Amino acid sequence: MLASISARSLTISSLFLSSSSPKYGRCKSRNLMSETESWNKTKARSMSLKVSNSSSKDDVQVGERLYLGMDFGTSGARFAIINKDGTILSEGKKEYPKFTTEESIDWLRSWKVTLFSLLEAVPVNLRPLIASISIDGTSATTIIIDSNSGEPLWRPFLYNESCPDALPVVKSIAPANHTVCSGTSTLCKLVSWWNTEGENRESALLLHQADWLLWLLHGKLGLSDYNNALKVGYDPELESYPPWLLSQPYSQLLPSVQAPGTSIGYLKEGIRTEFGFPKDCVVCTGTTDSIAAFLAARATEPGKAVTSLGSTLAIKLLSTSRIEDARFGVYSHRLDDKWLVGGASNTGGAVLRQIFTDEQLEKLSEHIDPMEVSPLDYYPLQVVGERFPVADPKMVPRLHPRPKSDVEYLHGILESIARIEAEGYSLLKDMGATQVDEVFTAGGGAKNEKWSKIRERVLGLPVSRAIQIEAAYGAALLALKGAQAQHNEQ
Repeated sequence: MLASISARSLTISSLFLSSSSPKYGRCKSRNLMSETESWNKTKARSMSLKVSNSSSKDDVQVGERLYLGMDFGTSGARFAIINKDGTILSEGKKEYPKFTTEESIDWLRSWKVTLFSLLEAVPVNLRPLIASISIDGTSATTIIIDSNSGEPLWRPFLYNESCPDALPVVKSIAPANHTVCSGTSTLCKLVSWWNTEGENRESALLLHQADWLLWLLHGKLGLSDYNNALKVGYDPELESYPPWLLSQPYSQLLPSVQAPGTSIGYLKEGIRTEFGFPKDCVVCTGTTDSIAAFLAARATEPGKAVTSLGSTLAIKLLSTSRIEDARFGVYSHRLDDKWLVGGASNTGGAVLRQIFTDEQLEKLSEHIDPMEVSPLDYYPLQVVGERFPVADPKMVPRLHPRPKSDVEYLHGILESIARIEAEGYSLLKDMGATQVDEVFTAGGGAKNEKWSKIRERVLGLPVSRAIQIEAAYGAALLALKGAQAQHNEQ
């Protein structure tokens, strides 16, 4: 059976918004179009985006069912299609198109166009075999919509956006050092909106990025998973929102919560007809991008960890103990009967790309001796503010002095990021988490072998590239999990 949903259901129309302020701008919704009309009008533009597909096998067995996972990261989106054995049959990626409205990027429109262009990129011969779909999104990316019309009431609060104005209020109601006691938490974003917006409160509903994208596919409004809902205050151990949160006037905005990989409902008929997916294709609850990357690595034993080296750096350690302390940006996600303990730093690949091109990174890395200790001490950040292993919204990027040699400069940055990673794992151990004994690497940074050697030296641990490094593969595993659970219930 499909999971029962207590939330309201809507047929989703195209969503567009504009913002009058880069940070707290009030949204204005344009006229809504039907889903099909919206997609057809943007189809030509979205198809101009680059897609990189692996082999689409024509020798799929008769009657075989496949599982589609999509990853919406910080800079682009990917899809992966697997069979029941976890073998990848097709995969692809797209960068987000940049739709601008007044002073800001229209992220909702960008994400929606990317979602449908990924569906379009799924090989036609595989579409009728897709049994289930799941999506992961960036943690704490927050969207507030009108529960009656489906229109956005505000532009999205992005994953790394801080709302310091709401932090004192959140700290006054939440337990000391709770996960939500961070300016970038979903709850701080909700409280900031609540205190700023005088209208539309009664009909408002909060969704996370993955929730919103999945909603476009299944049409049942107001549902999340307990990984995405953690930073709004949901307690995955008790499987409920805590009383201190439910007593707040804005608790009415909170979505209902299911386990990741739970069947929600069938793919909407209009989308199914448009793209040629089967009638029994189900949509499953998702997760966050870093957890999907962990799932992709298939690190199943306590002490195994995954470092995601994407635009940012996120670490996840499988532990038998749940550890949380907002003072250090540490929190635990539930993973069945264990805990994924970790945090996410604002350092990472986005800083590297501010300075070097991909070609430069590849060529300069060839000349780095990973066994040589760099004397340079940086704290690479794109902008002011850090989340983990130090939660300091005022931390200033440190990328100087810059040596004359670009090789030395890159070496110093890579090693400095490795030191931040090592500090993160050391902190988790000191707080009582299971000690890390092996690190798998996911994300774009996993491809840099010299960086892996540097990290292995700095961490003092075996470091290897995960066999599967893409979060889209983890999302596909969730889709497989949901389909199997549904089959067992029938």
